[in-house]
Amino acid sequence: MAALISKRGAMLAAGLALSLPAHAFDWSGILKDVTSQPASETATTSRVDALSTAEINSGLKEALTRGADAAVAQLGQKDGFFGNDALKIPLPPGLQKAEKAMRMFGMGKQADELVLSMNRAAEAAVPEAKPLLVNAVKAMTLEDAKGILTGGKTSATDFFRRKTEAKLAERFAPIVKANTDKLGLAQQYNQYAGMAAQFNLVDKKQANVERYVTQQALDRLYTLIGEKEAAIRANPMQAGSDLLKKVFGAVGGK
Repeated sequence: MAALISKRGAMLAAGLALSLPAHAFDWSGILKDVTSQPASETATTSRVDALSTAEINSGLKEALTRGADAAVAQLGQKDGFFGNDALKIPLPPGLQKAEKAMRMFGMGKQADELVLSMNRAAEAAVPEAKPLLVNAVKAMTLEDAKGILTGGKTSATDFFRRKTEAKLAERFAPIVKANTDKLGLAQQYNQYAGMAAQFNLVDKKQANVERYVTQQALDRLYTLIGEKEAAIRANPMQAGSDLLKKVFGAVGGK
């Protein structure tokens, strides 16, 4: 790739030289700009290469474990979802008209109970995530670790999602069902959502309360883990661990 860029740079310089005075440009400077690697990237690569595989592996495992623990602790408690407007699970947009109709006919209490039961179900399910997240950390390979370290700001979270989402969905669904069934509102949700799905007002994946709440809970779980990871990357000096400071400091808060 470098050779190709260099060749293209040389062709560009030659073409310009035919149409402009020889003294008009510093050709060596142009070619240097075209072919050289940015100094910041070179420095980052050097710092990462200076880390031992043990440091990268241990640092990433510590960061993953911290992020998972914090997210599960925050969400897996009463009002972890319901008490936070940014994380609260609402009815799907296609069902919000039905919710308004319920309120118009004096069924506001039932509508409130339905939303509350969905969020309580998510709060009850989230603790099940911890063992699977911890196992994903333990199973992380050295190749995984280096890719995560030098990847994007949520590459560790993306790793978690790839490794755990399908299994977490299986674990969450029966817990969600048990909690929404307590109030007898799951059937009501499924009835409304099923009808709305027939008219393409609701995605078919959202036509079942267990499936909808499970997916919403997982989306918020991974989002929160991603925020924890991004915070460590953005300010590794405040990570609270010498190892995290060293490992994430090597990528310059990327």
